[in-house]
Amino acid sequence: MEEYLVIVESPAKAKTIKRYLGKKYAVKASMGHVRDLPRSQMGVDVEEEFNPKYITIRGKGPVLKELKTAAKKVKKIYLAADPDREGEAIAWHLAQSLDVDVTSDCRVVFNEITKDAIKASFKHPRAINMDLVDAQQARRVLDRLVGYNISPLLWKKVKKGLSAGRVQSVAVKLIVDREKEIAAFVPEEYWTIKGNFLKGKEAFEAQFYGIDGKKVELKSQQEVEQILSKLSGDDFSIASVKKKERKRNPAAPFTTSSLQQEAARKLNFRAKKTMMLAQQLYEGIELGKKGTVGLITYMRTDSTRVSETAENEARNYIENKYGQEYTRTAKRNDKKSSNSQDAHEAVRPTYADKSPSELKAYLSRDQLRLYKLIWERFIASQMAPAVLDTVVAELVNNGVTFRANGSSVKFNGFMKVYVEGNDDNKKEEDRILPELLQGETVKNSKIDPNQHFTQPPPRYSEARLVKTMEELGIGRPSTYAPTLDTIQKRGYVALQEKRFVPTELGEIVLELMNEFFPEIISADFTAQMEANLDSIEDGKIRWVEVMDNFYKDFAKRLSVAEEEMKEVEIKDEPAGEDCEKCGHEMVYKMGRFGKFMACSNFPDCRNTKAILKEIGVKCPDCKEGNVVERKSKKRRIFYGCDRYPTCEYTSWDKPIARECPKCSTQLVEKKLKKGVQVQCPACDFSEKPN
Repeated sequence: MEEYLVIVESPAKAKTIKRYLGKKYAVKASMGHVRDLPRSQMGVDVEEEFNPKYITIRGKGPVLKELKTAAKKVKKIYLAADPDREGEAIAWHLAQSLDVDVTSDCRVVFNEITKDAIKASFKHPRAINMDLVDAQQARRVLDRLVGYNISPLLWKKVKKGLSAGRVQSVAVKLIVDREKEIAAFVPEEYWTIKGNFLKGKEAFEAQFYGIDGKKVELKSQQEVEQILSKLSGDDFSIASVKKKERKRNPAAPFTTSSLQQEAARKLNFRAKKTMMLAQQLYEGIELGKKGTVGLITYMRTDSTRVSETAENEARNYIENKYGQEYTRTAKRNDKKSSNSQDAHEAVRPTYADKSPSELKAYLSRDQLRLYKLIWERFIASQMAPAVLDTVVAELVNNGVTFRANGSSVKFNGFMKVYVEGNDDNKKEEDRILPELLQGETVKNSKIDPNQHFTQPPPRYSEARLVKTMEELGIGRPSTYAPTLDTIQKRGYVALQEKRFVPTELGEIVLELMNEFFPEIISADFTAQMEANLDSIEDGKIRWVEVMDNFYKDFAKRLSVAEEEMKEVEIKDEPAGEDCEKCGHEMVYKMGRFGKFMACSNFPDCRNTKAILKEIGVKCPDCKEGNVVERKSKKRRIFYGCDRYPTCEYTSWDKPIARECPKCSTQLVEKKLKKGVQVQCPACDFSEKPN
């Protein structure tokens, strides 16, 4: 006979937890929230202390009915939603719906779905934390006040279907501001001089550094020629050699933000996909006879903290697998971010000894790749630092100084398992120098001057944008992925070559927001509001007080905007061709996945066409059409003939205008993890990757 009812959010989580609790516990899923504010109206009474009007979510009636029926059969109910503000709010809504006393010990929380963690949490149930609930209510009400007041205004003045969100507006502003920086950027010329040198038969490189040991920046070809004119012969004397041993420490375990960034860099995952896969790993995966097992800790966190138990497990694994010398001896002292709530541990594997290779048979390809990333990052974080030997040598000819830098790994330490990626795709390569001694002479074999121009700041990738939002205190771990998804769905930004670019619509909406609601798009204001939500969670201020302070000025701005905001007409851009179905002009439209062509005679004609990008290569099959870049349903780029469906040529690899020297088949460019390789799709011919 089941005596206790445990309610979680998802069936997968329910299935995993049921294994650990035994026959006395019934475990059911609420399928997320059961109550929320109504979609058809604001649902917030601004005259009565911002009292929210909650209703049962459409479609959740049968779920709630099943939970109520189950609740009548047991003597106690435990609410085990996720351990964050939203989870606390779900638990509170369930308590309201099932008549559970919120002050009773009805709430259980755990950071990982393991037997020990589950058993421990049920030994220490607590009351529902109303400060956490109020913080989540405040966020929800605040977003309603902004969205349900400004959005209808934008529908009336600009275009139907638009929205204005507190966090999403700041994200769009970051992207638009970066585009303005790029447009205003004036490149500056600079030069470098690379020298190739020989010590005996050993070759090495050095870069021009300066004159008489002082650094000199080269701005023009004339300055380069002046430097080269000073050189006398090919002999360079080694003025100094500095050798140094340097330690490099491993990166901290993942937070939500750093996980999304690294998954984007190394796995090419979008933030939304990363969080979906992480949720699956957290809630539990079927591991054959072992049953369903939660493989990682809770994936919404801004902390790098790790429990002592997990550290000890990792150390034991490292010592047994790699040896005593690879085990970290000093305790990690990661700096806590000023914006960090530090409520949960870092994202880490629940069991250090469950290596990715051991789980390969049970995980999908993408689940395995993400788990491998999390597991390797955590194991590496508990390993010894790497030890690098670095050498800096200065070579001098008539006062002209070149510098040669070299490094080698003396002890790989954590690098044996994992090395953190970077946004600039810089490769960390050992550059070994020959044994150089002060006072020796080496020969110059070649001088190679190169002209360069400074580059504008890069557009935001998903990883860069998440990192910037985190640094500015905009949003919280649970909001990054939904924010990026929303600004694309609304057509405010688009992804081009994995970088965000603002659309005309995004720029227009932002301009209106900046004119009438400047505080909403202010990073400082948004960060301060996040700090206020944290203060509500800590019980320092009342949530109604925060809403009241915000709404006083907001209501005034809203009144002015309704009177003074002018209607904006967004004209469709002509596409330069006519509709093949009705003869009207085709125009460019902005959709969820970027620009496309549509007939200007809509809705009478609903013809649409993808914008095809030619790559300058004739179709290798029909020899008549041109190869164009297309996208699959999953947004993956492939190549096909523009005469489709007459010609059905397709290729995942990019064709190039060269034939194979062996069999005369058209060559393709194959993307590798490191660079691109030209190869033949029909025989074994290939060229060295670049």
